[in-house]
Amino acid sequence: MIHGRFQPFHNGHLEYLTAAAARCRTLYAGVTNPDRLRVRPEPEDPLRHLPESNPFTFIERLAMVSAAAEEAGVGPVTVIPFPVNEPELWGDYVPPGAVQYLRLFSPWGAAKLERFRALGYRTELLDAPDGKQVSGADVREAMRTGGDWRRLVPPAVARVVDALPDRGALAPPRPA
Repeated sequence: MIHGRFQPFHNGHLEYLTAAAARCRTLYAGVTNPDRLRVRPEPEDPLRHLPESNPFTFIERLAMVSAAAEEAGVGPVTVIPFPVNEPELWGDYVPPGAVQYLRLFSPWGAAKLERFRALGYRTELLDAPDGKQVSGADVREAMRTGGDWRRLVPPAVARVVDALPDRGALAPPRPA
């Protein structure tokens, strides 16, 4: 199982998904902050709970992850909601025996790792030798400012985003 907000799903997420899929028969992609009414602040990542950091719905992100995995030929991948802020609910969402694959880029990643381990989940760290090359914040900023956000996401994700209704300040320019 991998996890992330995927706001939106970008090229770094695709590398994460692909690396994890190579280690298992079935991969679950847990979409964190799936319910806007249950998002909570996290001291290790102080912006992750803000509305502007979470513009896409769970269903939109499910479409992004599914489309990117299919386009990359990675599968099977099952996209599920994952309330990362509520460890007491993980037993209702995490498939029994699932290995939790993580890449550590920040204090938030380290906090998640400790939560999984404290609750007895098996974890494996995935290498990211080049570090974090792109972030959801980078993509959202490019979308807001009319920058070249499409180079930061898999082509399938750009098509999903292009098909979404207008998102106000986040709405990317439509292709001509």
